[in-house]
Amino acid sequence: MLGTILYIAGLVLAVLAVIDILKKPISLVGKLICSILVLATSWVGIAVYYLYAKDHLTEWFK
Repeated sequence: MLGTILYIAGLVLAVLAVIDILKKPISLVGKLICSILVLATSWVGIAVYYLYAKDHLTEWFK
């Protein structure tokens, strides 16, 4: 039961992160790279995105 809840929470957070990435004013390639990394790295990618990368994406992909 707990595993199912964690899976659903991770899925929801990953989808929200990808939606947030797609709204950023960066290139399409940058959006694809970031989205794939967040989805492929599961909880680690979600944590890195929300704790650090969210505020730095526009600087990295000008």
